[in-house]
Amino acid sequence: MVVPNYTYLKLKMSGPCGVITIGTSFLRAYKCEVESYELASATLVSKELVAIGKDIAEGAPDAKRVARSFEPTKNLKEVLIDPDNSADKTVHIDTALSPK
Repeated sequence: MVVPNYTYLKLKMSGPCGVITIGTSFLRAYKCEVESYELASATLVSKELVAIGKDIAEGAPDAKRVARSFEPTKNLKEVLIDPDNSADKTVHIDTALSPK
């Protein structure tokens, strides 16, 4: 049986020749607490990283797919960018777009 006393940072347990008391300093306890926090944070981050990696792997494009050239849709309307200017600056707009 062990009795911890967190106020005085002591741990008492029965031994073969009486009570065994183990103590530490507040500085050592603080360092242990900081190390424990850093370990817990690293563990949490690594678990989140694995979850993010799974999400990315599911949504990632296929690396074996060959890139093709861009082919526009068939229902295009050619519109002048500046109707007052006679230059050939046009834009192609899909005629099947919703009004929004």
